[in-house]
Amino acid sequence: QVDRYLYHMRLSDDVLLDVMARFQAEMVKGLGRDTNPTATVKMLPSFVRSLPDGSEKGDFLAVDLGGSQFRAHQVKVFDDGKQSSQLESKFYPTPKEVIQGNGAELFDYVADCLLDFMETKNLKCKKLPLGFTFSFPCKQTKLEEGVLLAWTKHFKVRGVQDTDVVSSLHKALQKHKANVDVLALVNDTVGTMMTCGYDDQRCEVGLIIGTGTNACYMEEMRHIDLVEGDEGRMCINTEWGAFGDDGALDDLRTEFDRELDLGSLNPGKQLFEKMISSLYLGELVRLILLKMTKEGLLFNGKVSTALLTKGKIEMKHVSAMEKYKEGLSNTKEILTELNLRPSEEDCIAVQHVCTIVSFRSANLCAAALAAILTRLRENKKLLRMRTTVGIDGGLYKTHPQYAKRLHKVVRRLVPNCDVRFLLSVSGSGKGAAMVTAVAYRLAAQRKRIDAALAPFLLSLETLREVKSKMRTELEYGLKRETQASATVKMLPTYVCGTPDGTEKGKFLALDLGGTNFRVLLVKIRSGRRRSVQMYNKIFAIPLEIMQGTGEELFDHIVQCIADFLEYMGIKGARLPLGFTFSFPCRQASIDKGTLVGWTKGFKATDCEGEDVVDMLREAIRRRNEFDLDIVAVVNDTVGTMMTCGYEDPNCEIGLIAGTGSNVCYMEDMKNIEIVEGNEGKMCINTEWGGFGDNGCIDNIRTKYDKEVDEGSLNPGKQRYEKMTSGMYLGEIVRQILIDLTKQGLLFRGQISESLRKRGIFETKFLSQIESDRLALLQVRRILQQLGLDSTCEDSIIVKEVCGAVSKRAAQLCGAGLAAIVEKKRENRGVEHLQITVGVDGTLYKLHPHFSRVLRETVKELAPQCDVTFMLSEDGSGKGAALITAVAKRLHNVGQK
Repeated sequence: QVDRYLYHMRLSDDVLLDVMARFQAEMVKGLGRDTNPTATVKMLPSFVRSLPDGSEKGDFLAVDLGGSQFRAHQVKVFDDGKQSSQLESKFYPTPKEVIQGNGAELFDYVADCLLDFMETKNLKCKKLPLGFTFSFPCKQTKLEEGVLLAWTKHFKVRGVQDTDVVSSLHKALQKHKANVDVLALVNDTVGTMMTCGYDDQRCEVGLIIGTGTNACYMEEMRHIDLVEGDEGRMCINTEWGAFGDDGALDDLRTEFDRELDLGSLNPGKQLFEKMISSLYLGELVRLILLKMTKEGLLFNGKVSTALLTKGKIEMKHVSAMEKYKEGLSNTKEILTELNLRPSEEDCIAVQHVCTIVSFRSANLCAAALAAILTRLRENKKLLRMRTTVGIDGGLYKTHPQYAKRLHKVVRRLVPNCDVRFLLSVSGSGKGAAMVTAVAYRLAAQRKRIDAALAPFLLSLETLREVKSKMRTELEYGLKRETQASATVKMLPTYVCGTPDGTEKGKFLALDLGGTNFRVLLVKIRSGRRRSVQMYNKIFAIPLEIMQGTGEELFDHIVQCIADFLEYMGIKGARLPLGFTFSFPCRQASIDKGTLVGWTKGFKATDCEGEDVVDMLREAIRRRNEFDLDIVAVVNDTVGTMMTCGYEDPNCEIGLIAGTGSNVCYMEDMKNIEIVEGNEGKMCINTEWGGFGDNGCIDNIRTKYDKEVDEGSLNPGKQRYEKMTSGMYLGEIVRQILIDLTKQGLLFRGQISESLRKRGIFETKFLSQIESDRLALLQVRRILQQLGLDSTCEDSIIVKEVCGAVSKRAAQLCGAGLAAIVEKKRENRGVEHLQITVGVDGTLYKLHPHFSRVLRETVKELAPQCDVTFMLSEDGSGKGAALITAVAKRLHNVGQK
């Protein structure tokens, strides 16, 4: 009979899955900026961004307002490696006149109780941080601020709604001269999650099932439209009690739910809470029993006063009647106390009603919780997830069957989540202290991280200083008397013209500048159908050859040329060849280049001080299979400028921002004292990587730069390049990560074996980690590939470190480039210069922010120059062929 009567309260798994889907849709609605105003589930940001990590310590106060009693706590958190804490509390009644009076009285009462507690504990002399648990829906814009949206749980205090409750508490504490700092406002649900999170770091959901009901969980910032920023996570207080206030659950609400709602203090509101929480379940049972009695189904149709009295059946009665082990004795005793004369059948029926009502509560709670767990799993992109739910509340704790039912249904609805339910022992009070302790820890950490990264933040004034010093060094390198000691070598390239479109023919090009070596055949057509066709083959250069003898290196290069000529079927042709050699060379003519010094990891012996063109010719002679006309030796920077110059005659600067860093530009011959002649222009290969080798930029070099320099193949050399080029940025990041880990700010203070390996943190990881499209989850995956087990907070810090290092690199590069464009403007004697810079290099091409920061810096530091950046398509290969073609053209003109 009861089953038939309460048929609509029995919910199948299909119905629960449907409720779960409805709740998920409401969560999405609550998180969206545009949809939040109409969402019933408000998804309130709590500004709690981090869970406890076990390193919290200190003395904290907490106050807890939200139930029938007000509580004050002292929480001591010990940093003893055992994650232990000590809680001492005192309970104060919350009188009816206070919870239904005015705001000033309420907060005066809270301040009075807190002062009494501090006196009891001899704490009045200490200034302690305080966490405030306030278990009502608040809109927060920061951790220590919250505007009350609406009272719940029988509270009806006047003049508090729509005001900041923390500031009201502050005023009351000041009035009472209490020496307390309110650092955090916390919902009881968040407090529960934080308390359990201290004991189990997997805990990222908090659930309250008691007088009220609510849940919170850690959401990805990128999904929270209501808060600026998309890094990391933040705890969201769902305020799920209002789920269904828009009619979304009307098909599941029974006539009893409607009657109960109409008789409540807030009709039409908190409808989900009214179907779940212990505040209403006893009343729901009373309404059902009343109707059944009136219809003659119970107690011989005799309605007692108790059944007619609102609130007469409480949750404690329902819990007691469901103690099946005690048979029907509890049920009989309770019903007799209510002046009912129950038969055995009545007792069975009433017990059954209680079971159906509380089971429906557990089912609905499980469906909404399953929706949250599914969202967490999907956020993490996991097929299967292990997590912990921190839980508190009288219904869960005292009802004999509730916990078991809830667990069972949740596991059935989300079989791909392994859920542990952890009971919060000291609840929301300790949780508020934990939130405060975490906020304290994060503030201290933030200070130390900021201190480590501060030297990377370059002011405009500092950048202007770098630009000015670069200008001075450029001048030193051009002057005869200072060139020998100049750090920026300003090497003449003997490239005296840019392409004019008449170049044509077949050319070979070699490109040596990194771990790969390329041979190219370039066909240039002139006239109306002007075009450049290229064929190339890439060959690896093994480390033992990079760091072997010069003879072995050049023999390897010639072997690669022989393979290519055979592959292309042109072994017999004597073609003009341009040799892109991306290392500093001192040139006496376009086809003579003496190596000044190796860079980029090369260490081949017997090469420095030698003419690399001669070394190549000798290697070709040794092989004695073919002959080549080596017309030009070219730096990759010059090749880049020439390639872009072929498309845009305004291009007179070449920039490489990749493994290495360098610039070339067309300088007026009259300014180049180390070369005879004053007419025309010549391309100067600045070799600016050596800028600062004389100590002129030591004021901006950090301890991390010095460590990278000391561990490099050429200590004390190429200092500017070591701060700006792809070869070194990852290593700078690694040094910072090691330092922060040693300070206990990263990776739980554990330096992994992989992090100890030099070169493990490649620059490509910086580009990947800094990508705006990359979620922190993917950052964590990259770090896992490096053997670094990172938390969400670790990932944010790593991303920040990468950002600081790469931004500084782009700004320094921009300051150097600004010095060159300003020099070009002065050379031309114009007030406003329009010029194009040809650019190549993986850092410029692949890093998500490098090119933008570089452009912005040049614009800021050289405002009278309108600089266009043109990406070079295959600068070093095509450029070498074009230089060879231009040299041939100029040679022929000279002969005529």
